[in-house]
Amino acid sequence: MLDYVFFDTALRDRFVSHAHSLGVTCQFEEDRMGLLVSVPEDLNDAAEASLEHLYDELQAAQSSLMDQTEGGTQKHVAGFRLDLPDGQSCMVGLDPDIANRLLANFSLEEIQALFATVGRNALNPLDSPLCKR
Repeated sequence: MLDYVFFDTALRDRFVSHAHSLGVTCQFEEDRMGLLVSVPEDLNDAAEASLEHLYDELQAAQSSLMDQTEGGTQKHVAGFRLDLPDGQSCMVGLDPDIANRLLANFSLEEIQALFATVGRNALNPLDSPLCKR
């Protein structure tokens, strides 16, 4: 599943509505880190590009909303869902500047793959040098 995180219900609902208009089914839940929307990974390229484009727009709107709230700049948070090898998942909180730099250079799938690799290796560390693997 591809995960998208929101902090505003109206923005999340716009994303879900757009996904449904593209024929994409969504699962969503609320956890301590925000409002999570999950979509299948096997989207066609056009649907995926459309969702990514809308998500970028909604992230900018979300940032603007945060700035308008009292103390908004002190509340900026970002995170990515990490799926652990044992099937559990958790949200990894990041400084928003680092999250934005990641998103500017990598797709959401690439970031999730990076986090999954780090999680897998942290839970099952290998002591051999990389060149011997």
